[in-house]
Amino acid sequence: MTDYVALAGQLIMVRLFGTELDAETDAFLRQYKVRGACLFRQNMQDAAQLTSLTGALRDAMGPEALVALDQEGGAVVRSTWVPAPPSGMALGAANDPQLAREVGAAVARAVRALGFNWNFAPVLDLNNNPHNPVIAERSFGADPETAARIAMAWMEGSESEGVACCVKHFPGHGDTHVDSHRDLPTVDKPLAELERFEFAPFRIAAPKASAVMTAHIVYPALDPQFPATMSRPILTGILRERFGYEGVIITDGMDMHAIAHRYGAGEAAVNALVAGADMVMAIGARETQVETVHAIARAIADGVLPLAEVEARLARLAKLAAAHPAGPVAYLAEHDDRALMARAWRAGLTALGRPQRPARGSKVRLVARADVVSDGVSEAGVPAASVAAALGRLYEVELVTFLDAETFDWNALPQDGRFTILASTARRRYGPQARATWRPDLHLALWNPYQALDFAAPALMTYGFAPPAVDAVVAWLAGEIEAPGHCPVPGFETQ
Repeated sequence: MTDYVALAGQLIMVRLFGTELDAETDAFLRQYKVRGACLFRQNMQDAAQLTSLTGALRDAMGPEALVALDQEGGAVVRSTWVPAPPSGMALGAANDPQLAREVGAAVARAVRALGFNWNFAPVLDLNNNPHNPVIAERSFGADPETAARIAMAWMEGSESEGVACCVKHFPGHGDTHVDSHRDLPTVDKPLAELERFEFAPFRIAAPKASAVMTAHIVYPALDPQFPATMSRPILTGILRERFGYEGVIITDGMDMHAIAHRYGAGEAAVNALVAGADMVMAIGARETQVETVHAIARAIADGVLPLAEVEARLARLAKLAAAHPAGPVAYLAEHDDRALMARAWRAGLTALGRPQRPARGSKVRLVARADVVSDGVSEAGVPAASVAAALGRLYEVELVTFLDAETFDWNALPQDGRFTILASTARRRYGPQARATWRPDLHLALWNPYQALDFAAPALMTYGFAPPAVDAVVAWLAGEIEAPGHCPVPGFETQ
């Protein structure tokens, strides 16, 4: 059984619970032969600390270590001090494959310098659901061929700098109204529609993608019983056999409520591997990580996971690691990459409804959320005071904040002739009270572009709130640049 435990450990990816590799975790990784670790914002302080941590992980996990993170761009970034990449939808709005390739390469340069060799990006979900609570601006758009072209260029850039990509979330998370971190979504579409839409970018990516991440979603037309992460008809039947995919398949986090609230950790992991996954993202507590390893080991010993299939999985993971060696390299292009990211954010800036620029030096009123929030996937949004300070470069700004949009009384704002700007700094759409009564003169949609549809007001959409996105807004307001982007999803045709 000991040998099976060692095999099982190589099939899981774990998370850490601090900013350094403590003795207990080091021993756990070595004992169970774990080869994969995914780091999150809470594991990161600065470049020196993070590079030390990833180095310690490589020492513990060996030369085939896979050290991963989610550095997609936009709101989903973990290392927040490196040059800030635009979101997928910002690049989709720019519709420039060469620019996307340059951005993907720059992202890879930054994370490889920190010791990572695997980035869980780009997103291939086609966002055609305006109420999707978790994808939205993370998607490159809604047209399968256009979105795939931009995303594949991004991926080629990353791979050219030695960082493996992982396209996600197969077979498509774009048309959901439920976040799988919180519950189990269902996409109840006929097979023909899935073939035409959701499948298309993954089919295009299959010959080139180093890795594919699964979706914790039920697709009744494909498998009425199991979510895709545990579905052999989906992972093996469609992805492996029909699409001919030969790279690594990794699950999304198995601690997400869509899975963890319905299955035991060990049961879920075995189900995913039997379905065709190569690696299970066991990023729950240490107890569930140990439970996962032993459940997989028992499945190997009992023949539920045939040894030949386990060896094929290990070979795919070894090939991925060999093609993308772990270990930091010098980051010599940071200054140029910051300029590139600023240019890319500007290229995606999108105007809706002919917005007007207040005259420089005029009095404006800025309305924004009082707090910055994270949905557990994204980093927290830009503080209202930061937006006010940015606008203060051009105007005399009065800042008004609200805690709850549904109870904020827009009509109580003074009728004093000030130009009123609403800055949306969270992903969640507005509710019926706000949609019915708020009337900004200009709406700055600094996160989810679909919020621009909530109000009959001219809007400027950035698809993200990183400092260079806000700088692009200020440059537009100053008349220094135009807004050349075109929103790559339905509903914005009047722009």
